[in-house]
Amino acid sequence: MELRQLEHFLAVAEECHFTRAAKRLRIAQSGLSASIRALEVELGAPLFLRTTRQVELTQAGQALLPEARKALCSVESARDAVAAVRGLRRGTLSVGSLQCLHVVHLPAVLARFHEIHPGVELRMRQSGNAELVEEVRAGRLDLAFVTRQPKIADDLRVSTLASEPLVLACAPESPFARRESVGLAELAGQPFVDFNPDWGTRDEADRALAAAGVERRVAVEVNDVHSLLDFVAFGLGVALVPQSFTVKTDRVHFVGLSGDVPVAETVAVTGDDVGAAAVVLLDLVFQARAGRLRAAG
Repeated sequence: MELRQLEHFLAVAEECHFTRAAKRLRIAQSGLSASIRALEVELGAPLFLRTTRQVELTQAGQALLPEARKALCSVESARDAVAAVRGLRRGTLSVGSLQCLHVVHLPAVLARFHEIHPGVELRMRQSGNAELVEEVRAGRLDLAFVTRQPKIADDLRVSTLASEPLVLACAPESPFARRESVGLAELAGQPFVDFNPDWGTRDEADRALAAAGVERRVAVEVNDVHSLLDFVAFGLGVALVPQSFTVKTDRVHFVGLSGDVPVAETVAVTGDDVGAAAVVLLDLVFQARAGRLRAAG
């Protein structure tokens, strides 16, 4: 029995759905199903009752669930113990991030890190993509969470956290609000609301519209998500935003894009010589992405 199989089992048990569990684990559904089947063969008992609509634990699965959680918690404790030996009793960890990082709840992750390593001083700052990457390259930041840029220096390490399509945000009164999808070329002549240059997904939107031959006019520039959506809601422009923004307001209509849909990729950037504290924090981020991060306190 492998820890990976227990992680897969726990994800399916908590999601009650193979497709959602595979998405959470960032693996193919076929691979997840194969892993669960192998675990069932090894244990000699079915772990799930599968129907077309949902997945339920069998009695064997219910018996395994608490033991799987204990095993994975023990692994986390073992990692923490090794990290302490590597010098995480004191020092400073400097972190940079885009504003409103949607792929992970960074305050919760930093709180968990502080709980494990209270002797490490945490420093946090927000800025634009290029500035944060340069701060990491210069050694002033240990780790930064940014939107992937076309060119990142070879002496930096990049770890992908999530990828998601951009969608069109528009006012309820906009003609686009009644559409199922919109092509980028149809946005020619529209006023836009967007982030300041190099902030959030502004660069990705610029590249996508330029590739579609759209010479756009940004009427309103902001540096926070909620202001952007407020301006869109009042009809002062449309915006291209990550799909995850759709949960932030019900006063804006979100419409999918047709054709070559641009994708926003959120990444973690570290120096080539990654410090122990940055390694531990990044591991906590991936745990949070997988739903395995225990809340602080």
